[in-house]
Amino acid sequence: MIPISDDNSDRIRTPFVNYIFIALNVIVFIVFQKFGSNIDFTYSYATVPAEILSGHDIVTAPNWVQDPITGQQVQIPGLGVTAFPVWFTLITSMFMHGGLAHLGGNMLYLWVFGDNLENRLGHVRYFFFYILCGIIASLAHVFTDFFFGQDNLIPSLGASGAISAVMGGYLLLFPKRRVTVFFIITLISIPAFIVLGSWILLQIANGTGFLGGSEGSGIAYAAHIGGFIAGLLLVKKFIAKNAVNIIRKS
Repeated sequence: MIPISDDNSDRIRTPFVNYIFIALNVIVFIVFQKFGSNIDFTYSYATVPAEILSGHDIVTAPNWVQDPITGQQVQIPGLGVTAFPVWFTLITSMFMHGGLAHLGGNMLYLWVFGDNLENRLGHVRYFFFYILCGIIASLAHVFTDFFFGQDNLIPSLGASGAISAVMGGYLLLFPKRRVTVFFIITLISIPAFIVLGSWILLQIANGTGFLGGSEGSGIAYAAHIGGFIAGLLLVKKFIAKNAVNIIRKS
């Protein structure tokens, strides 16, 4: 199921922050990552678990490996110099993507679900909710790599963790909100709890290897799951007081 739109009939705020987040992701990908071709920039400012765990910048030389499919030797770029303390890559990586499909998919989900959450939380609270949960999601990936002995020199990047938190918050606040999704060959309108519930179950199934999606997939399922849980647990802590009063009166 691919979400296309949802019910915004109760909107009282223009989602400026959500628009800014989307614009920043697009600008970083086009201007700084140069549509993914600027590998040096990407490898310098993505989150590297080993750097976060050690607190130190790590620079490595390019490495040649054999492609398991073609058998050809391909060069894996080395890690570049980060111009500021490595902790900040937990934030910079949130605005970087691995390709157009990665960017487009994330921005679609943020476009559909982010505006409703900003409308409920307010601009400032939504901003800090997004950033904090994105950091938590990245840390979930970092510590999962550590505990399961995965290669902690592989950079991770993308807005998926923060957007997963938005989806978790959306599920808690708007479980029955109608969401229009593209399903097989048609558009259908179904409750949000079905859309988001099936999504997180798929992430858990893949992340635990139940569907064979964890090993070598290149997808940080731990960040998705960690972000979603963070959104569920924290969204009510960020809810605007006037919105709380509206909920109580209704």
